[in-house]
Amino acid sequence: MELLYKDEAFQIIGAAQEVHRQLGHGFLEAVYQEALAVEFTLRTIPFEKEKSFPVFYKNQTLDKYYQADFYCYGKIIVELKALVQITSDHEAQVLNYLKITKSKLGILINFGQKSLVFRRLLW
Repeated sequence: MELLYKDEAFQIIGAAQEVHRQLGHGFLEAVYQEALAVEFTLRTIPFEKEKSFPVFYKNQTLDKYYQADFYCYGKIIVELKALVQITSDHEAQVLNYLKITKSKLGILINFGQKSLVFRRLLW
């Protein structure tokens, strides 16, 4: 079975792996976000940083909105963490973002461990 957005996801994860190789673990999430934006630019990966998405309830737009760490290729949500461990709560967060944005693929990336950890999440 073919992976959804296989080539695009491969490019995103490869960029994250390079950031992790260069910086290692132990920095704040904001540092990795800034470094990943640089790496995306170097690799010509199209992205929007901290893209805001409205949240709707019963056809009403709420005052609250979701702000994705990155929205890549106009279709992939990328959420970053810098934690000792990611949990099912973090995965649920990304799934909620997929629901809100009507996107099909989210990538949860954790820079907080010795090796980069990522999860592909589908809506």
